[in-house]
Amino acid sequence: MERAVNEPSGRGALEKALALLTALAAPGGPHRLADLAHAAELAKPTAHRMLRTLVESGFARTGGGTYQVGPHLLGMAAAALASSREGRFVRPVLEDLQRQAGHTVHYAARSGDSAVYLDTVEPRQAYRMASRVGTEVPLYCSAVGRAILAGLPASEVAAILDAGPLSARTPYTTTDPDEIRAALAQVDERGYLVEDEQNEVDVRSVAAPVIDGVGAVVGAICVSGLTFVLNRESAHMIGPLVRDAAAALSAAFGSGTVRAVEDDEHVR
Repeated sequence: MERAVNEPSGRGALEKALALLTALAAPGGPHRLADLAHAAELAKPTAHRMLRTLVESGFARTGGGTYQVGPHLLGMAAAALASSREGRFVRPVLEDLQRQAGHTVHYAARSGDSAVYLDTVEPRQAYRMASRVGTEVPLYCSAVGRAILAGLPASEVAAILDAGPLSARTPYTTTDPDEIRAALAQVDERGYLVEDEQNEVDVRSVAAPVIDGVGAVVGAICVSGLTFVLNRESAHMIGPLVRDAAAALSAAFGSGTVRAVEDDEHVR
């Protein structure tokens, strides 16, 4: 049985198109028409009509009754990333950090109350993290999100943590704002924080904030691994590497020059 969708009133054609493109680019594609319509809060006929236009213009592709991002949109995304500071500076720092830490490495930027993964470097191993480029995670319970929160003014942190009840993403998610604030203090003490299964079961992450040239937090770097591989002792050994990588990227954003993360013979 298909889900009925009530379109929000007052949205213009551009807002509807942007909502549909966001749904189209979400992880897990190719996507069915019904799922795209539901995610974009559009009636199925409206979504189908708009998708037809997107396919004709190269922004979407279709086949087998499903839709995915098309070559025109992929080309625009690649061009935008290549010309951005993330494209110029982030990848070298992530690759260097992954080589030293041995686990999956992410860079994420803030988007409202969430953090969005913009780049990921994974090791050659049997398992892969669920997080992918484009994935959004809450600021209050993810490692990258908490690292970003730790760099925000207290008023912005309060607006995020105290706006209403926070939902538990796992059985271990902390939803008490005061306990979350206490966890954020790790960044002041060590320059990084460790997050245990707050956003994803069986995953431990180490994160540090990235600062721009005027001192504002713009994102975060994190190393993630399965808890039975990345134990707490290892996480704290990797912590200084994550802190140094974030500092290197912060310096690059401020000066326009990227440097390699210093090697640490104690972390393998």
